[in-house]
Amino acid sequence: MSDYYDVLGVSRDASAEDIKRAYRKLARKLHPDVTDDPAAGEQFKEVSQAYDTLSNPDKRASYDRGGGQQGGAGFGQGFGFSDIMDAFFGQGGQGGGRGPASRTQRGQDALIRVDIDLAEAAFGGERSIQVDTAVLCPTCKGSCCQPGTSPATCDICHGQGQVQRVVRSLLGQVMTTQPCPSCQGFGTVLPSPCLECSGEGRVRARRPLTIRIPAGVDTGTRIQLASQGEVGTGGGPPGDLYVEIHERPHPVFTRNGDDLHCTLEVPMTAAALGASIPLETLDGLEDVDVRAGAQAGETVTLRDKGAEHLRATGRGDLVVTLDVATPRDLDEEQEELLRRLAELRGEVKPAGKLSPAHQGVFSKLRGRFRDR
Repeated sequence: MSDYYDVLGVSRDASAEDIKRAYRKLARKLHPDVTDDPAAGEQFKEVSQAYDTLSNPDKRASYDRGGGQQGGAGFGQGFGFSDIMDAFFGQGGQGGGRGPASRTQRGQDALIRVDIDLAEAAFGGERSIQVDTAVLCPTCKGSCCQPGTSPATCDICHGQGQVQRVVRSLLGQVMTTQPCPSCQGFGTVLPSPCLECSGEGRVRARRPLTIRIPAGVDTGTRIQLASQGEVGTGGGPPGDLYVEIHERPHPVFTRNGDDLHCTLEVPMTAAALGASIPLETLDGLEDVDVRAGAQAGETVTLRDKGAEHLRATGRGDLVVTLDVATPRDLDEEQEELLRRLAELRGEVKPAGKLSPAHQGVFSKLRGRFRDR
């Protein structure tokens, strides 16, 4: 499976204009209408798929995160006739002048994942993280030039960023407008590009950032931090940073929405007689009131002891499932006491009692005929 950046011959931090420029160059070379090379068709299809993915910000972001190849066969989804005309004739074949392109472009959005504990997710808080993104070049401050120098007007297009030429096509001779090959459509050239950023106006760096985690977030929640993403080429404005929350598993509690669930082991005597058992919750110690005669599997709900509601007031509940523990390793005195209890309750030779859920098929059929 080919890497789309390698297919187009661009770097992974290439701007949208760089990607479009690379596609145009390859499309003019590989299109089936301009070459007889039998291998060109498959190559053109691959180039088209790569452009379809990398020219779309959402698809590109998904691809960069390992989301796999996007688009389909042919020109790919969302790839139309105007892209072909633009590749060959510029401006959809109309030869219109849009002027020189700006070196200053908005930066891409960035996505990072942050792992947090259940308590942070339930109540929110602040977290200091390190973000590896493109930042403004400290040497040229986004000008793309060595200090003391500035861009110069292109001698080929005279600052227009475009050149015109006549090409022969299926429609006859056509006057086309294309980006200037000397200045790449910017209308200016860099006599002395900045050595630190290679004329990009930005460099990659790791920077600290403090983020606020809202109460009630859950795994998959994304927090948008405006203008905290990648700085654009030419010192362009930064994109946004998206922080995706991933909640670590808790050793005691599981989460269902804003409700928390746990299992509490209750001694047999406490279940039989009733008791108030302390439980360590996210809020500290809370008493769980076990009613007399409680059975395994019963639940006790502690209201408003769950996670806070995201974008709303209030909290979820803490649902405690009781697990009645049968005593083991009884000594003689304990065993004698249980035997005495069994005698008092007439359970020395207990008769098994089937509940409806455990009745066999024939018992159920017999019961139905009896009721008729």
